[in-house]
Amino acid sequence: MQLRPYQSDAIDSLYDYFSGADGNPLIVMPTGTGKSVVIAGFLREAIEGWSDTRVLVLTHVKELIQQNFAALLRMWPTAPAGIYSAGLNKRDLHAQILFGGIQSIYKRAYAVQRCDLVLIDEAHLLSESDSGMYRTFLTALCEINPAVKVIGFTATPYRMKTGLLHEGENRIFTDICYDIPILKMIEQGYLCPVVPKRTKTQLDVGGVGTRGGEFIARDLERAVDLADVNAAAVDEIVKLGEDRGSWLIFCSGVQHAEHIRDEIRSRGIECEAVLGETTSTARDRILTNFKAGRLRALTNANVLTTGFDAPGVDLIGLLRPTKSVGLYVQMLGRGTRLAEGKENCLILDFAGNTARHGPLDTVDGRTRKEPGEGDAPVKECPECQTICHASVRECPSCGFQFPPPKVKIDAIASANAILSTQVVAEWVEVSNVSYHRHEKPGGVPSMRVDYWCGLVKHSEWVCFEHLPTSYPRQKACSWWHKRAPSEPVPADVAEAIAIAQTGIRTPIAIQVKPVGKYTEILAVHFGE
Repeated sequence: MQLRPYQSDAIDSLYDYFSGADGNPLIVMPTGTGKSVVIAGFLREAIEGWSDTRVLVLTHVKELIQQNFAALLRMWPTAPAGIYSAGLNKRDLHAQILFGGIQSIYKRAYAVQRCDLVLIDEAHLLSESDSGMYRTFLTALCEINPAVKVIGFTATPYRMKTGLLHEGENRIFTDICYDIPILKMIEQGYLCPVVPKRTKTQLDVGGVGTRGGEFIARDLERAVDLADVNAAAVDEIVKLGEDRGSWLIFCSGVQHAEHIRDEIRSRGIECEAVLGETTSTARDRILTNFKAGRLRALTNANVLTTGFDAPGVDLIGLLRPTKSVGLYVQMLGRGTRLAEGKENCLILDFAGNTARHGPLDTVDGRTRKEPGEGDAPVKECPECQTICHASVRECPSCGFQFPPPKVKIDAIASANAILSTQVVAEWVEVSNVSYHRHEKPGGVPSMRVDYWCGLVKHSEWVCFEHLPTSYPRQKACSWWHKRAPSEPVPADVAEAIAIAQTGIRTPIAIQVKPVGKYTEILAVHFGE
């Protein structure tokens, strides 16, 4: 199995981290970018390098256990691996690499005995309190081996009330050692774009209370599960999804999911509902038919937000308002996987979630915005109703040419962009360039390059000291060859700075593009 560059970089980041830090790191990768492959690659390297290492890989659903186990065997068919999961009817406690379901194994720490590494997939599901299955199990493992290390894997490194997983009291994780932006994955072709459309129907949650940082579930379902609203929303789904083959609808409760299912069925479209009470046999049958394309539409209530892999999903209906950034990102993540014949995923946000949390690639899990708070940097294409970033001059869906802006766009719930893509890049003249050593706690040092463009500074980081085969090192080599083609690539940051300060080629202009709160340097011009 050939690792993608960013997957190799994620593995390298773990070795870099443990070479200089003594904590429990997080790997943050968007849904669909291959966390199971990274886990498999790391496991093989770890066992082959340290043959007596004992590893547990924990998660919460049997589908993820199977997925992670299968990924390891594809990469390493003779791996000393086993499974402990009641749902899979497997109870191998003694494998060197043990894939476990937390519900089945959390009381069996002393049966498992010594463990050196614990890898937790979907790490955002850990309880913030000292209770809970993960906490109980990890406490017992630490009593057996106080040196045990924990590595978390997640697409959403934050909780609703306590912010980032590696911050605050009672934290298990101490650092984020690798974080690849979803926008970069889309731009590089590893994930498919999402296309947000304005919906006429909007759910009204004005009178719904909040408890524990989230809408009160019973009150939320009562407020949004209205017959006329359901019918109007489904009418829009059917109309806008006419050329879409796989619809996934997130609903606000069990009855709401059943009512939306019935509305879709009444229009002659096959649809099923997956609920917490759905039997395992029925659920497996429904999901198999949905993934195979034999079932066009699927509704669910708080079931298919994590651990569900259906690459063909090309329409997501959000009928589930949430104040949880993590839940919002996880729902949209069900539609970003690549599939044959799939160009993008249509997002229909009836719930106003994009107004609360912002573009998918810029949310940070620490701040929330209610609808109407501030202006959204978006506009609607008058031809196809696609919601675009405010700076776009051409609609990415239909090619409509926007006139120069004359009025300010009002911030309304359905008009917030799902991604901050299509932001126009611009060339700026460079007046000065400086080079500095950059130290990241627990990481490998890099060279920070500051480009001064008048009073504005743009920066990039060049990683000379990463492993020779890693993507950052290869990128650093390419960066160096453009500026000093006759000089060998420096072995470390100190050497690079010394040579750079004595004179290497410097660009007269750089092309920059806003990415979230920062800018990305896309290209340089040396003036030839």
